[in-house]
Amino acid sequence: MNLSSYDAPGRRPRMTRRVLRGFNAGTFSETRRRNGISVNDLARVADVSPATIFNWEAGKATPQIDLLARVMRILDTAIEHVVTIPPDERYPGDWRVLKGLTQPELAAAAKIPTTTLRDIERADRPLNEVNAAKLRARQRPPGAPV
Repeated sequence: MNLSSYDAPGRRPRMTRRVLRGFNAGTFSETRRRNGISVNDLARVADVSPATIFNWEAGKATPQIDLLARVMRILDTAIEHVVTIPPDERYPGDWRVLKGLTQPELAAAAKIPTTTLRDIERADRPLNEVNAAKLRARQRPPGAPV
């Protein structure tokens, strides 16, 4: 086990995260300012370091989706406002991000393994099962639960 992946004893391992595609640092900064909240206050309320917010706004780092979702709830603004990817250019993972969900959160809600979701997002898994489920949902009788 690689101990360097842990922040401190007794804490969960840090997960490697990809760069958040489409994050617009300038729009994020404008949104924070428009809401009249300082970097320090936003960081305090969101329980992140001020350096985290500064780095997002400077374009030196992109947010982890769980942290961005928390911050955007505080700013009362949709994630789609600061993650700007045109609908016709979105990948499966982008749709998840716009809902503010991590892979483990969405996989748990969908009752599928995280590795299956990862494979779907990477297009490493054929979507035959998903397409079959979609067809069943479309052909269900009116009023039937989904």
